Amino acid sequence: MCPPSTWHTFLTHLPKCEHHVHLEGCLTPTLIFHLATKNNIQLPSPTKNPAYASIATLTARYGHFTSLDDFLSFYFIGMTVLKHASDFEELAYAYFQRAHEDGVHHAEVFFDPQVHMERGVQYEEIVSGYVAGCRRAEKEWGISTRLIMCFLKHLSVESAGRLYEIALEAGHLYTTTADSNNKSEEEKKEGVIHGLGCSSTEVGPPKDMFRDIYASASARGINLTAHAGEEGDSSYIATALEIGAQRIDHGIRLGEDEELMRRVAREGILLTVCPVSNVQLKCVSSVAEVPIRKFLDAGVRFSINSDDPAYFGAYVLECYCQVQEAFGLSVEEWRVIAENGVRGSWIGEERKRELLERIDAHVKEYKVLLEG
Repeated sequence: MCPPSTWHTFLTHLPKCEHHVHLEGCLTPTLIFHLATKNNIQLPSPTKNPAYASIATLTARYGHFTSLDDFLSFYFIGMTVLKHASDFEELAYAYFQRAHEDGVHHAEVFFDPQVHMERGVQYEEIVSGYVAGCRRAEKEWGISTRLIMCFLKHLSVESAGRLYEIALEAGHLYTTTADSNNKSEEEKKEGVIHGLGCSSTEVGPPKDMFRDIYASASARGINLTAHAGEEGDSSYIATALEIGAQRIDHGIRLGEDEELMRRVAREGILLTVCPVSNVQLKCVSSVAEVPIRKFLDAGVRFSINSDDPAYFGAYVLECYCQVQEAFGLSVEEWRVIAENGVRGSWIGEERKRELLERIDAHVKEYKVLLEG
């Protein structure tokens, strides 16, 4: 937990960018039970799964995941309560409210349409709800936002391909180069989805299962990221980069490959590290084992993120605090982390300059107080 100190105040108000948070992972037990009642969704029977006896028992179970797959079983059950655009908006808004309280100024958030569509929810309901939540956050708190649509590795490539085509047909994918439809610059900037990613079970599915989709998206100038190097070894990171990923989600196994780590540092590839998530899913035994210091020393860019905060019990500020407790970073090291988060964000140069100026002002205010 964050200590009640000047360091806590510094970390609270340090302007943050969050790049790795799944909106479906922000479904708190309270919100799950609320939406289940609202939408007449039957949650698992407590006789078969005691965790669902109450909000309290479900909250308690979330603190004892044994693996990524154990977590995912609860994660996909939680999603079933989302049915209408208003549900997706309410979920997104709840995350952004907490992010604002934690000092987030820019957030790039994942969402998983395939699971919802498989149970009959229309694509437009999902996207319009999340877009509405993003716009409310931007209007009320000045948070800039980006939506990243994820393909799920435990589902088929064909399912991902259908989703990709639907998003293209809807004109939702923001592109940075002229695409096959010869859209104008004005038309391209209307895209409400600013990137594509892939997540879910890492070890098992082919490392390059979305190669063709990523090639098509890359040719259109669509931003690409990929979950890699969480449970899987560093070769998963290498493959993700090889098929076109411009940044890596998790990536904690990068330190196993010195040559690859030098390449990532040299090319300024951002890792979206999730230290508390790594502990909760048994990838490491403590935050101190996450290679924060190694990445800093090697010049690897990374941001610190919450991943699925409703399930792991730590939103982004708590993640920052736990990193500080484990590593005792200096003010200047936090400046580097914060600035690299801005530079690795999928936003325009004007917004980047604005955020970098906010970071600089904040660091100057607290540097003397914290370090003399």
